[in-house]
Amino acid sequence: MKSQTAFLQAEWRKLAMANYAVKPELLLPFVPAKTELDLWNNTCYVSLVGFMFLNTRVLGIKVPFHINFEEVNLRFYVRYHDRGEWKRGVVFIKEIVPRAALTFVANTLYGEHYETMPMQHTWKTEANTLKVEYRWKKSSWHTFSVEADSKAIPLEAGSEAEFITEHYWGYTKINAHKTSEYQVEHPRWEIYPTRNYTIDVDFGKVYGSGFSFLSTEKPVSVFLAEGSEIQVKAGKRI
Repeated sequence: MKSQTAFLQAEWRKLAMANYAVKPELLLPFVPAKTELDLWNNTCYVSLVGFMFLNTRVLGIKVPFHINFEEVNLRFYVRYHDRGEWKRGVVFIKEIVPRAALTFVANTLYGEHYETMPMQHTWKTEANTLKVEYRWKKSSWHTFSVEADSKAIPLEAGSEAEFITEHYWGYTKINAHKTSEYQVEHPRWEIYPTRNYTIDVDFGKVYGSGFSFLSTEKPVSVFLAEGSEIQVKAGKRI
């Protein structure tokens, strides 16, 4: 297969991931055409993910004020059977960023579901503890923070963390029959063992009433991944 052009290059760093088990019926209206829900051990997951974009370049160009910024998204997992192989990917319910231009380009040109909100983050290392926190404001401030060991460890083969982090395709619902597909390239990530976490999010206010129950739901797991340099390839329709 011919390698596609890298549309976006950046670093994704300090990815805080809270993973919830949900009923598949909740996500079926959001599943793009030609894909199906990707389960792990018969569990359907939706993940709240906060991280930093660093050193961002679009078509090789750094755009002033859009180089380093936060993102928080709510996503779930699908797979697509393409010429005898399964491609495992993610679908975004919503992606929150602090710059309106990012939202305009993503939503207008690519049919994504971005929303612009004030955002902040904190990274702090003290002794052997790493604390990472992401905040975003919709009416009030919402917070997701993780405390972890400061030393990262490799992913365990066959683990839940591997399933959550090792999805290398993105799928966006265009209409009932068409889907946008793009590839994300990055090396295998290491994770920081989680010690504690805080999630103070009004999911209904931020993501819609269908997800409001997550505000009182305990996640199955919470990870903190170091991340890496990434490339997002130019997309196509399937």
